[in-house]
Amino acid sequence: MSVPMDIARRVADAVLYEGYLLYPYRASAAKNQLRWQFGVLVPPGYTATSEPSKSVTECLLENAGDADLHLRLRFLHLRSRQVEQHTGGGAHQPVHELTDGETVYLSFDDATEREAETVLPMRDLLAQEHSVDVQVAGEHATEPIPAMPVDLAAEYLGRVVTDQQPLQARLRVSAAEQAGPYGLIKLRVEVRNATRWDHPGASRDQALHRSLIATHLILGTTHGGFVSLIDPPEWARHAAETCHNQHVWPVLVGNPGEHDLMLSSPIILYDYPDIAPESQGDMFDATEIDEMLHLRAITLTDAETREAAATDPRAAEILRRARDLPPELVERLHGAIRSLGTPPTGGVLAGFPGFRDPPDGTPGTPWWDPGADARTSPETDTVTVSGVPVAKGSRVRLNPGERRADAHDMFLTGKVAHVEAVFLDVDGSRHLAVTLADDPAADLQRTQGRFLYFAPDEVEPLDDETEETTA
Repeated sequence: MSVPMDIARRVADAVLYEGYLLYPYRASAAKNQLRWQFGVLVPPGYTATSEPSKSVTECLLENAGDADLHLRLRFLHLRSRQVEQHTGGGAHQPVHELTDGETVYLSFDDATEREAETVLPMRDLLAQEHSVDVQVAGEHATEPIPAMPVDLAAEYLGRVVTDQQPLQARLRVSAAEQAGPYGLIKLRVEVRNATRWDHPGASRDQALHRSLIATHLILGTTHGGFVSLIDPPEWARHAAETCHNQHVWPVLVGNPGEHDLMLSSPIILYDYPDIAPESQGDMFDATEIDEMLHLRAITLTDAETREAAATDPRAAEILRRARDLPPELVERLHGAIRSLGTPPTGGVLAGFPGFRDPPDGTPGTPWWDPGADARTSPETDTVTVSGVPVAKGSRVRLNPGERRADAHDMFLTGKVAHVEAVFLDVDGSRHLAVTLADDPAADLQRTQGRFLYFAPDEVEPLDDETEETTA
């Protein structure tokens, strides 16, 4: 496997398993009751939800008229897993779990990776649309659960029965030459769940067994290259604006600057995403921070650990890795600064773009740095609230607005605070960074730059004579 394809595969795996097992990785955890959320293509006959049965990828290639197009469709195929207790005489009864000593067996659905690849000459695609059918057979398996300790005379405890329903998918691929230089071609790939569905009134859980989950495409070209849709060159900007993607987000993948691979992802990414080198293995929650998930994994109780290990083999691997990870690798999870211009990374996907050369700032300064625009100065800027100028050093009373989503903010209502800075965000909105007047850790927060943030309409200016009391 080439280095660019290896990078693309790692990122695609993170996309494939986004939301697969959410911390705390246990089947009984509330958040794990709705795991299948991203890139779900339901059967076309299922209409109980608004979820789509197809996705459409449209992207651009340059100088690719003689190229071969490589398409790799990847998705998860749901598998039901039912534990059955042996009741004697060859009979079995479905149960939620069976426990044999320290080993727990749970009834809990999991998923299998599916992948289909095809190669299509670009010349053929320019001449006519091509259709590719993907068939996935159903599977049924039974695994006995032996009694422990092993006793040849003892009957086994039960069995684990797994089932997967057959799936059918269809790719429709076409290409069209576009006006302009560099042999521009617009590629269109429709991925459709073509599985038959005639079960009116069925639940979403039932439909998921006939769905393509976390569906995405890896596209490659042997000649020419793909054009970024996020930041297209000026000559291709108009053509890029005509690309209409449905339920996917195509981005360039591989080494920065290379253009022969594109990932059509069901989650929003940026060009050239990569896996943070600090990550020691899959956490199956790719937008989270490995360090946080690792620390939480090792704080599970013994009972929670046994349940998590029984939930899924991947969850069991997370626990094993968390337990055995050497201290020096744990320290690496704390993140790193890639360069003086990039933010610290601690999550799985690393290396996002965030740089611009402002007209009056330092070239290469990241956009989120206040120094990117010399016209703003959080230390001296002011904002007018109820006719009163508010700046660093001002005293205000907090009155969090109803639009806030954080329930903890209600406890700050009526609190007196000191304004530490006035910030201007990229959307042109002002924000007040404050510390609480009665917080003994305020000096430490100033040193570390850890503030509470409020909109100007969420504070009431106080004059110098107002007593510093809080509600």
